[in-house]
Amino acid sequence: MKYLDIESWNRKQHFEHFRTLADPTFSLVVNVDVTNAFRYSKNSDYSFFILYLHACMKAINAVENFKYRIEGDKIAIYNTINASATIARKDNTFGFSYIKFSEDIIEFYANFLQEKERIENSTALFPNEYSLGCIHCSALPWVNFTAHKEPFSGDKDNSVPQLAFGKIKEEENKILMPIAVNVNHALVDGYHIGLFFNKFQEELDNFN
Repeated sequence: MKYLDIESWNRKQHFEHFRTLADPTFSLVVNVDVTNAFRYSKNSDYSFFILYLHACMKAINAVENFKYRIEGDKIAIYNTINASATIARKDNTFGFSYIKFSEDIIEFYANFLQEKERIENSTALFPNEYSLGCIHCSALPWVNFTAHKEPFSGDKDNSVPQLAFGKIKEEENKILMPIAVNVNHALVDGYHIGLFFNKFQEELDNFN
């Protein structure tokens, strides 16, 4: 991890402006084409969730601004962003996981299975390990939403991106899934979200 030189940053004024707002976050929902990933999951040992989560994390780690976190008056740049995803239990509650990211999907899947087992065999809400170098994400496979709002802690310097994955739907021979993204505008602009979605779609299309 290193720290950003804010004084020479071309977004210094943007950063300072959005930090003055009571709630500097903004969010949007985008449909992504998951056709290849969904069909690949039917013929592989990987669940659909793991395939699209791994593709998502590859995209997150490819966009530098998604690695920025506000820590006091500094901006930390994390080397790697991990996934803190909600994992369901049989009693319909859930636990927060902390899945270490790896470009290697086999290793990433093993990390996921370890967290899944921990959560299914405990009642703990929070993971044993945590860092701001993550994203918070949830799967909502019951609802094909067109809008989404994340809970707001009141901490306007909260800079961990929040994502939600919705219910898939078939449309014109494509399988689409809504993705909600919530970010702190002090660090991330619409341009960076565009970069993320372009990379995410590219990774999803790679499943053949």
